[in-house]
Amino acid sequence: MPHYTIAFARAIRLAAALSGMLLVAATAHAELADKDKPMNIEADSLRYDDKTQTSVFTGNVLITKGTIIMRGGEIKVRQDEKGNQFGDLVGNGKTPGFFRQKREGVDEWVEGEGQTVVYNSEAQTVVLKGNATLRRYRGTQLNDINEGDQIVYNSLTEVFSVKGGPNNASVTNPSGRVKAMLTPIPKDGATPAPASAEDGAALRPSNKIGEQRK
Repeated sequence: MPHYTIAFARAIRLAAALSGMLLVAATAHAELADKDKPMNIEADSLRYDDKTQTSVFTGNVLITKGTIIMRGGEIKVRQDEKGNQFGDLVGNGKTPGFFRQKREGVDEWVEGEGQTVVYNSEAQTVVLKGNATLRRYRGTQLNDINEGDQIVYNSLTEVFSVKGGPNNASVTNPSGRVKAMLTPIPKDGATPAPASAEDGAALRPSNKIGEQRK
């Protein structure tokens, strides 16, 4: 099966020329640069539907967009007239869909998995569905782990919400309840120590995904 390396922005420009539509780039936000970076996709095959302006990439899918990395078996991608990008990623059967992104201004990364990963650049959210896991790394050290049936992470507000459910049930967790491991922020003099108060700010779980970070 042939292998394709596709720059999504280039594919969209080509689609726009064919359909006579002009795609407008989203307004840049320096503090959240990933939103306006081009989406680059590698896969074994591509099917494009000009009527719905949708591209389906299948087989060993790898997506990069600034610091964002996503991997899976298939992703369906579309872009609206404002330049917002939307992606529905699924795993390859044995391995769930994967998402990773650097937190703004600190040496921390957020990554997670789910049977389905739904990316929305307009809302700057990622939804992990089905045996979902969200982890936060401080440098290379694992700091927090959250598990549930569905996790919604908002990179703009840096707030996430976790829902339990029967799809999250296991032998050790038959009720499918939400599980979390939260590491205390190191005190002064401890190792590792945050460089500043801002560096030590952890992600805050919330039932309100739009809650602003304080």
